[in-house]
Amino acid sequence: MELPQKPWLACKAWWWGGLRRPSCAILLGTMALLGLSWLQTTPSRVAVVPAITPPAPDDVGAGPVRSCSSFYRPGRSRGVVFSIERFGGVGDGKASNTEAFRRAMDHLRKFGDKGGSQLNVPKGRWVTGSFNLTSNFTLFLEKGAVILGSQDPKEWPVIEALPSYGRGRERWGGRHISLIHGDGLTDVVITGQNGSIDGQGRMWWDMWWNRTLERTRGHLLELVNSNNILISNLTFLNSPFWTIHPVYCSDVVIKNLTVLAPLHSPNTDGIDPDSSTNVCIEDCYIESGDDLVAVKSGWDQYGISMARPSSNIVIRRVSGTTPTCSGVGIGSEMSGGISNVVVEDLHVWDSAAAVRVKTDMGRGGYVSNITITNVKMERVKIPIRFSRGSNDHPDEGWDRKALPRINGVYISNVFGLSIEKAPVLEGIKGAKFEGLCLRNVSLGGLGPEAKWRCEFVAGEAYDVSPVPCLQLRSNGSKSWCKHT
Repeated sequence: MELPQKPWLACKAWWWGGLRRPSCAILLGTMALLGLSWLQTTPSRVAVVPAITPPAPDDVGAGPVRSCSSFYRPGRSRGVVFSIERFGGVGDGKASNTEAFRRAMDHLRKFGDKGGSQLNVPKGRWVTGSFNLTSNFTLFLEKGAVILGSQDPKEWPVIEALPSYGRGRERWGGRHISLIHGDGLTDVVITGQNGSIDGQGRMWWDMWWNRTLERTRGHLLELVNSNNILISNLTFLNSPFWTIHPVYCSDVVIKNLTVLAPLHSPNTDGIDPDSSTNVCIEDCYIESGDDLVAVKSGWDQYGISMARPSSNIVIRRVSGTTPTCSGVGIGSEMSGGISNVVVEDLHVWDSAAAVRVKTDMGRGGYVSNITITNVKMERVKIPIRFSRGSNDHPDEGWDRKALPRINGVYISNVFGLSIEKAPVLEGIKGAKFEGLCLRNVSLGGLGPEAKWRCEFVAGEAYDVSPVPCLQLRSNGSKSWCKHT
């Protein structure tokens, strides 16, 4: 069965028209026509560099569509272009291409300071283990190209834990490397004509479920200590763990993606910017077994010590569903600090929460200047949630006195249908959860007995239905929230 072609595009009409989700048949037909509009078709196996349209300046451009894609600064066309077939690749869905991809990257690394390079992946099914990218490089998946993650765990080697986590997120010690990996890179483009990268994650999910997992699962794509990154026009499927994970990165654009995983698959977050700055996530459709997007910055004492925040992050026109988690999550790994985040035009349905701020004792860190606006949701359990975590710590060295600080969370223009419960805002005793501002929030489907649940939080609310909790009713004539 052919994969859906950019369902997020079709969702735009549904978003504003109030229609139900389009069928797969409609998506396939419509997206087949639209999927090639951003990149022009290039002949298979021909060494031609596809033209990448320079992004418009942030939040400006023709028409009403705003974009933050100028975070990525395109360089000149790549100096050389090769096909994976040149390095012995076979796209039959059976042969291992691990060595072919690694040979290709070893060869193309030589052109980093000579105009850069591009590796084309033609139509076919290309099984591979993990491989490392290089700088001044484009990975281009042609139409019909599918990269498949190896089913041999040994082809996902174990690497060191991230210093802001201190250990693997799930298990002691190191962690399995991502299928596509890069460390210390600059100017990397991962794009194509809606080709696919499929982690074939069920093997890893089974190990998680039956408790035979020895090391933390690998991501589908992880870039570390890298800058000037563009990831676009692709479908990512069935990640073993978090799908796309830029960590310690800057100037990252992630746009026009479809990210899919079974709704019951464990911890298959869609996009997780982590201790990164200047990150643009826009026009993405995500179905996963965890948060669609989660902003992170390190875990307890390790994140506090590294003090590498996530800041200047824009999440725009993201839509999708997750039955267990949230459309956009802040934390819970937020010990390095999270600030200056904008979320707008978010559409979530059949999910546990639309937006959620997750913290815990021992996290320390801060969350500040978060703006969330223009949110539409249907059949969501808890629309807006602040949660205290679940006593989740890397080891016994966590500091019980390290409390998070939350200040300046602005939520406006929220509309929900068939909502199950009123918002839940749970702070932590002794911590500062203040400066909350909610305006123009309408949550339908709740009965007259529905009441907000609030603890250890302070702020204001205007034009909010149902009536908010007492902690949000300090709305005097000099209100900072009312006139923001």
